[in-house]
Amino acid sequence: MSNHKTDKLRELRAESQLGGGESKLKAHRAKGRLTARERLDLLLDPGSFHEVDAFVTNSRAGIGMSGQHLLTDGVVTGWGTIDGRLVYVYSQDFTIMGGSLGSAHAAKITKIQDMALKNGAPLIGLNDSGGARIQEGLMSLVGYSEIFLRNTMSSGVVPQISAIMGPCAGGAVYSPALTDFIFMVKNTSHMFVTGPDVVKAVTHEDVSFETLGGAMVHNSTSGVAHFATDSEGDCLYMIRMLLSYLPSNNMEEAPRVQTKDDPLRTDEKLDSIVPDNPNKPYDMKEIITSVVDDGRFFEVHEHYAQNLIVGFARLGGQSVGILANQPAVLAGVLDINASAKGARFVRFCDCFNIPIVTFEDVPGFLPGVGQEHGGIIRHGAKLLYAYCEATVPKINIVTRKAYGGAFCVLSPRATRGDLALAWPSAELAVMGADGAVNILYRRELANAEDPVARKAELVQEYTDEWANPYVAASRGFIDGVIEPHDTRPRLINALQMLKNKRDSNPPRKHGNIPL
Repeated sequence: MSNHKTDKLRELRAESQLGGGESKLKAHRAKGRLTARERLDLLLDPGSFHEVDAFVTNSRAGIGMSGQHLLTDGVVTGWGTIDGRLVYVYSQDFTIMGGSLGSAHAAKITKIQDMALKNGAPLIGLNDSGGARIQEGLMSLVGYSEIFLRNTMSSGVVPQISAIMGPCAGGAVYSPALTDFIFMVKNTSHMFVTGPDVVKAVTHEDVSFETLGGAMVHNSTSGVAHFATDSEGDCLYMIRMLLSYLPSNNMEEAPRVQTKDDPLRTDEKLDSIVPDNPNKPYDMKEIITSVVDDGRFFEVHEHYAQNLIVGFARLGGQSVGILANQPAVLAGVLDINASAKGARFVRFCDCFNIPIVTFEDVPGFLPGVGQEHGGIIRHGAKLLYAYCEATVPKINIVTRKAYGGAFCVLSPRATRGDLALAWPSAELAVMGADGAVNILYRRELANAEDPVARKAELVQEYTDEWANPYVAASRGFIDGVIEPHDTRPRLINALQMLKNKRDSNPPRKHGNIPL
């Protein structure tokens, strides 16, 4: 091959590496932000990235675009490995027309999406874009639509992860919203359908980018995002961590990890963690970290609906999804946000063959006009539906309260739970003693000489008879009562017992979850 032809290749390759040019790269870095390629270097195993479509250029059909020659058209695409496992990636380049999406840009992303789906590997999108390229008009909107279709077709087939590394506005937000997990970086990433200027023009509200759609807003208030990180480097590291718990596709199991943590290890601390006073809170995360391998719990949606905990861990080297009530927040009740959060997590685990372990201490659903008018019935039904539909191994441990409809929602035996265990401190009943006595003995209390003393006697009688796990155990509603310190070995044994579980749902196009 002549040197001239080789030189041409090297010249184009070097040009494609420059993004929008040295001055724009310098200005981008001056804001404390990594470039599109630097992000991929941190995300992927060293030397594993293989780029495709590096020589693609923009469409010349847009307004004022005829003289423009934008190599890569504002997005870097290809594949690489994370911990040796194949992943497909795209990383938007803000230095080229603000990372705006045109038809060629969209075609590069959809090509990678198709490859990920066909080859059964995760797709990771690093979003840093001003949105649709106005110069290309409807062509950019069609490009978004083609991306959204593939997000939907890939859902439940391969894990899809989005990182918001800068702005993500307008139609651009719906691709991340269709993926499984969204990461955001504090102070530098923003998501909104309409920006501050439009909000001010329409509603006269004066709001900043951060207040409208910053990382903590979407992590704690809207629930749109699942993770908030302090820096871009932390964000990319966290994506690597998340993937370590997940399989590459829905036909595989998550990779097993060797651990030196003894599967028979017990923890005497658990025997005293639940207070004698049933109204006193405790931190459910202490139970989780004492039980799982090496105390490592990878929490999801940490800042949203904190009365419910969800996340990933390992037991005996096996990935599990953990869902737990948090008595330290709102007494662990289920409300609208917690129900939707839990339902989404359960369905993800079921999609990707990840067993679900539920730690239950729930006094019921949050009462109130706001909850009822907000649709707690519909949202609570989402969590119920998700557990009922799930066919992966499901293990439930009641640590204290399991009251009313909330008991039914959190994977009891009757909704195809595979193993239901309880601690001696468990209380399984329609409601708490005080409320039950008020209903059952209303007339007697109204006619009693000393209603306060009589009520105290009745509450104690009800507590002695019902506030324990043995009534449920006597009828087979729970499979056993265990000492708390034995929780870890019992869970690991149960997972081994259930490793060949087979279950299925009736043939259908799909169910109709109450959205």
